[in-house]
Amino acid sequence: MSENETLRAIALQYDGENAPIVTASGEGAIAEEIIRVAREHGVPLREDVMLAALLSELELGEDIPPLLYRVIAEVIAYTYIISGKMPVAKDNSAA
Repeated sequence: MSENETLRAIALQYDGENAPIVTASGEGAIAEEIIRVAREHGVPLREDVMLAALLSELELGEDIPPLLYRVIAEVIAYTYIISGKMPVAKDNSAA
């Protein structure tokens, strides 16, 4: 991020079932607080200025639009990798 850009942070929640939702969004001091709280709780962070700009247009509690599903899936996969976690596979087969 360059010195001329405003710090922006977006927090997402994903339950593994529904579309991810925006749970926090802010610029400047609010962004700093979102990042501080995320770090405090061990939430993985990823810097993507363009994606943050797109997500900042969404309202709190709003689902991620289908147009962004692929990029958000990549972000979720990234967070699993850097956290050393793997998602639990759901067994949808009938017995």
